[in-house]
Amino acid sequence: MKSTEKQKVALVLSGGAARGIAHIGVIEELENRAYEITSIAGTSMGALVGGVYATGKLAEFKEFLYTLDRNKTFRMVDFILSKQGLIKGDRVLNKMKDFVPDMLIEELALPYAAVAVDLINKEEVVLRTGSLYHAIRASISIPTVLTPVKEEKRLLVDGGLLNSIPMAYVKRREGDMMIAVHVNANIPKERPEITKETVKKQALYQKKIREFYHHIIPSSSTTEEKLGYFSLISKSFELMTARMAEDKIKQYSPDVLINVSRESCNFYDFYKAEEQVEAGRRSAVEVLDSINDQ
Repeated sequence: MKSTEKQKVALVLSGGAARGIAHIGVIEELENRAYEITSIAGTSMGALVGGVYATGKLAEFKEFLYTLDRNKTFRMVDFILSKQGLIKGDRVLNKMKDFVPDMLIEELALPYAAVAVDLINKEEVVLRTGSLYHAIRASISIPTVLTPVKEEKRLLVDGGLLNSIPMAYVKRREGDMMIAVHVNANIPKERPEITKETVKKQALYQKKIREFYHHIIPSSSTTEEKLGYFSLISKSFELMTARMAEDKIKQYSPDVLINVSRESCNFYDFYKAEEQVEAGRRSAVEVLDSINDQ
């Protein structure tokens, strides 16, 4: 007689900014197939999506992401010009409190770990206890973009600086399966059908991006300089984190690896939320189907 016990999953979610929205599609597909997620570890956007899932508000978070353009999300971004970062981030994260309550990690329904990096002590920091909001805020603080999180003896920034896919820190239990989701994989992108709604959203997004650059770059700069400055920061960071993630995957060899193409969207293309969720779902379907066929 076939066992009805659910397959337990220790889930690891990589960083990847907007690409990390694909984690939602992966989680939904795992749940559709009756996998039981028993622990989560994540970096940056992976820490955010994993934390929201652990609070039970993933569906509401997804719907919020789907309305980013309509709600003029860029107005929530509080710009500052300092040596530590371009975006303070408080307005965005205050909104995130709708989905990430300032609760203790110990009170979550499952073990959770977020990874950050301490610039003062030059080491990884694994946040398994204390404020969930604080842990996520630290883990997503991309250097030179979001301001870091200051503590008495630490200065915390995005965990992707040292560990974009933290397989060493997910809590394991007997009989579980480690599934790692890598959203910066060097694989071809599947081209989804382009709808009129997608074209409209892209046009709205480009308008918001122009407003964004107007805030962070002096008006005397040329258009080429504006695009090059911010692009240089993101491209450098994503190249570094992607290469380190590949090394971590070789080192820890997860039971299941779900790859999402790094070409699926740009680092800050949050307007592509629906497309990214679908990309994650398709990637999960392909890998999980191959497991069932074995």
